[in-house]
Amino acid sequence: MRKINIGLTDKQRQGVINLLNQDLADTYLLLVKTKKYHWDVVGPQFMTLHKLWQKHYETLTINVDIIAERIRTLGGYPVGTMEGFLKICSLKEHPGNVPTATGMVSQLLEDHEQVVRNLREHVEQCSNEFEDCGTADFLTGLMEQHEQTAWMLRSFIEGEAVEADGLKPELEKKMVGI
Repeated sequence: MRKINIGLTDKQRQGVINLLNQDLADTYLLLVKTKKYHWDVVGPQFMTLHKLWQKHYETLTINVDIIAERIRTLGGYPVGTMEGFLKICSLKEHPGNVPTATGMVSQLLEDHEQVVRNLREHVEQCSNEFEDCGTADFLTGLMEQHEQTAWMLRSFIEGEAVEADGLKPELEKKMVGI
């Protein structure tokens, strides 16, 4: 096998590959959970959430592929099995549990926020510990996607009225002394 000469040591590349495999595992489990909730959601929000989660799992499917390809680019191999994913995944499964629609949104929100925290840490490690600015940039893009998804899910749960100036009505009253 030809030696990889991209400006990173074997140790640096392996460290990054390990981080990427965890990100791959988290993304894959989040994909499975999103797909499952897409199938199981019921209630007045059915159509809204069904369509939203379809977009989310389509994006996650693309991300699974590009993370795996980044691992291959660095000379590694993606974990690629459910058993392997579950061993290194930071997210948790909830087998047999079918929450309410809002419960599903809440669970996915928690998972996306966990992925954001992990990616933020992995960006830092890639930049400082492994000196791989390419992967740090790649992970930053993924992190921004998860931040936006978390915002959308959080907005669904909050569902509070907001005035045109962006303040919540009760906060506005406190500010003007009413």
